[in-house]
Amino acid sequence: MKNNLLFWIFTLICCYPALAQSPEEKLKTLNIELPKVKEPIANYVHCVRSGNLLFLSGKGPYDKNGNTITGKVGKDLTVEEGQQAARSIALMQIAVIKNELGSLNRVKRIVKVLGMVNCEDTFTDHPKVINGFSDCMVEIFGDKGKHARSAVGMNSLPNNMAVEIELIVEIEP
Repeated sequence: MKNNLLFWIFTLICCYPALAQSPEEKLKTLNIELPKVKEPIANYVHCVRSGNLLFLSGKGPYDKNGNTITGKVGKDLTVEEGQQAARSIALMQIAVIKNELGSLNRVKRIVKVLGMVNCEDTFTDHPKVINGFSDCMVEIFGDKGKHARSAVGMNSLPNNMAVEIELIVEIEP
């Protein structure tokens, strides 16, 4: 009996990675359709690949109608609305990664995230806002989505967008 139990525990541990959903499958399971990646609004590119790293340019948030989510979090937007704005950026950045690689299965790790929150000087909940992005990355990529992060406040962001987030991604060759 004891050996049989050990066999099943060993089998579960060995096979668990094979049972885990890929990022593509996770998006389907969650019924998430990635947004279309728009052309850059200035003289830059969405992504630069250097070796096994992708450096993604900062992106701002869009609502379901494709309009930029604007305003200062803590004044014009609640923390929860800021989190949703950050989540929308996560989906856009995932779309950029997919466009660059062809498959999200090549993501080895989300390495580093810089989250910038448009806010007043007295606002201090930047990490809570950027959690909307971080939580989405972990939801889609699992442990590969856990990352180092900075969450900072800004007095303004381009086009008055509420949040801007850039990241570095390690990829499989």
